[in-house]
Amino acid sequence: MKTYTKFLINEFLKSFLNVFFVMLILVFILNILKEIEFLNNKEVNSLYPIYLSLMNSPSIVFEIFPFIFLIATQFFFLKLFNNDEISIFKYSGLKNIKIINILSLVSFFIGILTITIFYSFSSNLQHHYLQLKNQFSEDKLYLAVINKNGLWIRDVVNYQTNIINSSKINNNFLSNTFISTFDEDFNLIRSIKSDKIDIKDNEWLIYDVTIFENNVSQKSDLIRFKSNFNQKRIESLFSNLTSLSLLKLINLRLDYKSLNYSTVDVDMQIYKIATYPLLLVIMTILSSIIMFNTKKSSSKVLKIIIGLFFSVTIYYINNFFNVMGSTEKLPLMVSIWTPIIILSLINLIMLVNINEK
Repeated sequence: MKTYTKFLINEFLKSFLNVFFVMLILVFILNILKEIEFLNNKEVNSLYPIYLSLMNSPSIVFEIFPFIFLIATQFFFLKLFNNDEISIFKYSGLKNIKIINILSLVSFFIGILTITIFYSFSSNLQHHYLQLKNQFSEDKLYLAVINKNGLWIRDVVNYQTNIINSSKINNNFLSNTFISTFDEDFNLIRSIKSDKIDIKDNEWLIYDVTIFENNVSQKSDLIRFKSNFNQKRIESLFSNLTSLSLLKLINLRLDYKSLNYSTVDVDMQIYKIATYPLLLVIMTILSSIIMFNTKKSSSKVLKIIIGLFFSVTIYYINNFFNVMGSTEKLPLMVSIWTPIIILSLINLIMLVNINEK
């Protein structure tokens, strides 16, 4: 490896680590304030908000990695400009595009490490964090999970516990469902079997039902069943996918498909993770272009403001297309790749004369 390559890589890594730890500390402090507010009026140890913040902060930092790379690249170039090292490189025959290529390769490598190591680490902490927060939730008696055996719901209504298992879910209808109702001592009261249950509201409509009670079975065309769950609530329970590693997401996708449950959100999370290294490279290139084009400006604040402006703009563009994809107003692949393609085209256009900067 050439000396200038080692130098550029070392300086870029230093800049990245500095920005990374500053952002981590800021996120950690803001999280503590949020957890203190959440735990207000709850009897917990004074250090508990700090512990919760430690569990939650890495997941938030993962979400803002693209902006960490943009800002880190800016600080990297600011140091080169201040020490006039960029001019030395230029006089030595090192072109600007070569510097950008080196930074891009480093960003891509860090991106691979981010999705394979850091994301797995942060998702595990996030999963633990959600379990801890659930202890203080008023809904801790209620539970819904999806696995290879279908949808399982544990629901408590009027001191009775309902265990619900359904093999299929299609919008607001459950199919092939079996409900067991237990008393406070967990003695079986009755069982219900149906192939069609409307869960649009909290009062379920169970069609063509068979009821097993006291060793006697009886049929009914329709009965009403009160529940703490409805279609929207069940869908929202599976919306926090940041607490699942990539392998768990893939397994969850298989479980969703076996249940005939929409895999759009899971697919979007998987594609976002898979394209993350590419997005980090794009942000690094964009930041480099900004710095080369504002090199003559002596205002560091102006350069940082321009970087932050692009960060906010890109965030809202990404968020817009993610919403369009998750609501299926756009095909999933279109919602994922459109922001990346747009940013790549902008970078390619602005890279044309970059060596002259």
